[in-house]
Amino acid sequence: MTYVLAGDVGGTKTAFGLYRCGAATSNSVALDEIHKTVYPSTQHSTFADLLSAFLADVAPHHPGAVCLGIAGPIHDQRCSATNLPWVIDARTLADDFGLEDVYLLNDLEAAAHGMLHLSHDEFVELNPHAMVQPGHAAVIAAGTGLGEAILAWDGRRHIVLPTEGGHCDFAPNSAQEDALLVFLRNRFNGHVSNERILAGAGFGNLYDFLRESGYAVPSADIEAEMSRADRNAVISRHGLIGDDPLCAEVMRLFVRIYGSETANLALKCLPRGGIYIGGGIGPKIRDALESGLFMQGFLDKGRMTRAIERIPVRLSLNAEAPLIGSAHMAVQRLA
Repeated sequence: MTYVLAGDVGGTKTAFGLYRCGAATSNSVALDEIHKTVYPSTQHSTFADLLSAFLADVAPHHPGAVCLGIAGPIHDQRCSATNLPWVIDARTLADDFGLEDVYLLNDLEAAAHGMLHLSHDEFVELNPHAMVQPGHAAVIAAGTGLGEAILAWDGRRHIVLPTEGGHCDFAPNSAQEDALLVFLRNRFNGHVSNERILAGAGFGNLYDFLRESGYAVPSADIEAEMSRADRNAVISRHGLIGDDPLCAEVMRLFVRIYGSETANLALKCLPRGGIYIGGGIGPKIRDALESGLFMQGFLDKGRMTRAIERIPVRLSLNAEAPLIGSAHMAVQRLA
């Protein structure tokens, strides 16, 4: 019996899954989940501690290949995680744990592979004028950070190209967003990437901008709630409910800017095969994404709107796409 181990290593949590390889089809191998564990990333000083704990849990099963999707750039099979004090080296892990094959890839690269293995009912189409065509595809995912990847179509299959596009410059599209850029430039002493807005911490950054600009009087009750719980989660929850002017405007800004940056990615690769919205935030704010604001931001591209107005824009409801993608990549390593 052949097993593979997949990992989704993020700034907030790290998930491992052990899978048994089943029957092969023309497109993929069936994978049966044997065991899965999710760990809080920040509570562990090294990645090796997490891997050691998981391997102990699944013993005596021994994976024939390990594939890890990591939130950070991969160079020569080594990664310094973007939002964690971890350096992960594939060769070191293989040697230390007696593993035959360990392969690292960017988490959005893993998510892109995973999107290809999700079922139709695990997506919500946001573009009412979408026209499905063969061609390139792309993934954008807001979570702890902002990730982007391209799936280049060669006529037979998609080839995943990892990027660090989430760290490209934020481009404002209104007077309010101009002021937001100035606010964030002062806060971060210079460069302002899209990740400063389109990530978990972005809700807090947007709230602080609106509060300081005098957009509305802050609610004492909501600010007290922020002091007791995750601040960004409190803001996004009230933004969805719409019971507070500041939080509601945070959500409006977040969703519109998310749509605009998704269109920026679309203009760079013209993904006629569709652009996928992954990450942990999307499913949580599904109602806001389906409100029309996202597509307003997406289609606000002046004379180039016509180039992207028919592109499918699909919200993934399965937060495990990176883990699924890593598992299928591990299977490929066995071939």
